Amino acid sequence: MREVVDLMPEARATLRNEPVQARSTARLTALLDAAAAIVDEIGFERLTTAMVAERAGASIGTVYRYFPDRIALLQALGARNLERVLTRSADEIADVRHERWPEALDAAFTVLIEAFATEPGFRGLRVGDVIDLRPAANERTYNSIIAEHLFDALIARFDIPDTEEARFHFELAIEIADAVAARAFARDPKGDVTFLQAGRDIVYPWLTAHFGPLSR
Repeated sequence: MREVVDLMPEARATLRNEPVQARSTARLTALLDAAAAIVDEIGFERLTTAMVAERAGASIGTVYRYFPDRIALLQALGARNLERVLTRSADEIADVRHERWPEALDAAFTVLIEAFATEPGFRGLRVGDVIDLRPAANERTYNSIIAEHLFDALIARFDIPDTEEARFHFELAIEIADAVAARAFARDPKGDVTFLQAGRDIVYPWLTAHFGPLSR
């Protein structure tokens, strides 16, 4: 999770002790996996540290060794989700099989959709913005970071204008895609295809108007 910690200073504050040994890393992974499973089952609102400890087969003291409270635990899970989505999405954009930016972006968005369907805890928590109950260390949201890094990946490969306006429209597209995906999976674990397709119908014409359909 170090890459995300570097991106978001507040993510560093969630960990009381950053793992440095394999055993500590495995213990932290088990806690986050347990939290993700509980979020899938009952939602993040009802999750408690005691539930996480029991599911992970750990003591409550072990949980508090890493996390001061349940919100910090959930923020760490959101940070892990962010790291996984960023890594997979950036890999898709960099894939030379995608010769046009719409193809590359569609592949990146597919990673987001698949995370809703297959990543434990993602459907209920996403990348953690939904539980941002504390004053943020800065004004950036996790979706803002996703937008920045995906946009940087796009302009590295394609002839897309790197302007403040273009970045704004791309971040808005990310927010729309995230909101529509959340609605699509709110009642259907497989995703309501009507909402997912509607999201594409909204986002791609919007971006094409600013970036051009055939940018290479």
